[in-house]
Amino acid sequence: MGQVIEKFRGQGKEWRRKQIRKITDRIFYHFKNDSGRATLTFEELYIAVLLVFNDMNKRLPGPHFDPPPKEQIRDMMHAHDINLDGELDREEFVKFMQELTADTFTTVTQGLIITLAVAPTVALLTKRATEGVPHVGKVVQKLPNSVYASLVTLAIVLFRKSLEAIE
Repeated sequence: MGQVIEKFRGQGKEWRRKQIRKITDRIFYHFKNDSGRATLTFEELYIAVLLVFNDMNKRLPGPHFDPPPKEQIRDMMHAHDINLDGELDREEFVKFMQELTADTFTTVTQGLIITLAVAPTVALLTKRATEGVPHVGKVVQKLPNSVYASLVTLAIVLFRKSLEAIE
């Protein structure tokens, strides 16, 4: 079981790198095509960060992620500006975005693991506890384990969505 989880985690890291690379390349080339330069100024970088967070909020499951303040972006830009020209080239921009979005992807991944792995396990462990409940216990016991686990997982996902909507 541990080997399966490690393989999943390794593929998840590779998937994350590919997704970040797709997003950063698309946004970087958007600015490059507009300005004709192969670097991003601070103003362009800030707009790029807003676009990336907008994409992540639309496409990734989980809570809404607010972009960092301008001061943090400026500090990170100075840390990633290797050639000290005051602008970020494509590779500097990719590394900047990887650092900026690392926590976001960790939060999303943890939420998915809890929802998709822990919830079915808990459902199967609690199935036996429903035996003593009148009317409900008989119905639950007749359901196949896979159907019951799917229903409980769906209920947890809907519950989490409703909590996110309230916040």
